[in-house]
Amino acid sequence: MSHAGNKITLREVGLRDGLQIHPTFMPTADKLAWIAAEAAAGMSEIEVTSYVPPKLIPQFADAAEVTEGALKIPDLIVAALIPNLRGAQRGIELGVHKLNFVMSVSETHNMKNVRRPPEDSVTDFRAIVELIKSQPEGKRPHIVGGLSTALGCSYEGRVATSQVVKYAKQLVEAGADELVIADTVGYADPRLVKEVFTAVISEVGPITIGAHFHDTRGTGLANVAAALDCGITHFDASLAGLGGCPFAPGASGNIVMEDLCFMLDSMGLETGIDIEKLIEVRKIISKSLPDIAMQGGLAKAGLPRNYVTVAQRMAGVTHAN
Repeated sequence: MSHAGNKITLREVGLRDGLQIHPTFMPTADKLAWIAAEAAAGMSEIEVTSYVPPKLIPQFADAAEVTEGALKIPDLIVAALIPNLRGAQRGIELGVHKLNFVMSVSETHNMKNVRRPPEDSVTDFRAIVELIKSQPEGKRPHIVGGLSTALGCSYEGRVATSQVVKYAKQLVEAGADELVIADTVGYADPRLVKEVFTAVISEVGPITIGAHFHDTRGTGLANVAAALDCGITHFDASLAGLGGCPFAPGASGNIVMEDLCFMLDSMGLETGIDIEKLIEVRKIISKSLPDIAMQGGLAKAGLPRNYVTVAQRMAGVTHAN
């Protein structure tokens, strides 16, 4: 396995990707309780909201309040999704640490999602980078270029790897600080993951590349293992696998954060996350949104008997009760 070192960086995306299609509004106080509890469990980065018009996604009507509350948590990297320049302006005004720009590699998906061809999204991204550069030092958020439908599209099916590489290069050349390659609708398999990530890595050079997998068809954690083999050490996931796919009713959404943490930990990789504290955070969500579907094998089965975490092993513990 070729990942650099043993440290893995995880980002919670449930508050954005997990809640965006859920019809019941999660109260702002509950969102902030979730963020605080997950940060206390060791999550270093959380995508807390999306700067889109509330009439499009009512779940994010409290984007400003959630951002401001999250920014009060020490050492937490607060990220938010942006679809366009207007979203970037809002994020800069609020002082968010990271702006996650999203565009689709699939032209059909990009037209339906942000109502413009991918080339226009790249142009918009360049304008966002210029806007960030024009801010005073200390007020420039990191800009992340996100490539949705990079491993398959519910409209177009297979997406050409050459197209993923093309847009990845354009976003990096425009000034992206990081890239995220996303299997938005859960079409990917480990072989495809290796093909796409290897191709992108070889073309864009030394830049942080994250992976965003969905478990719509049950391949999510296998795809993580494939990405690890490519040297990827940054992953998005969602507590309780919140979310779903509008095109696959009843299917789970993002990979389950708790299951991902357990898999990585059992492989001897450091996430910095207390798994048992993380599982407890589920209670905040189930109490606030009793109608939301929650996934996860670890939450059902618990940790294996006598399981020793990476943190315990590093501290010299060899046998847990």
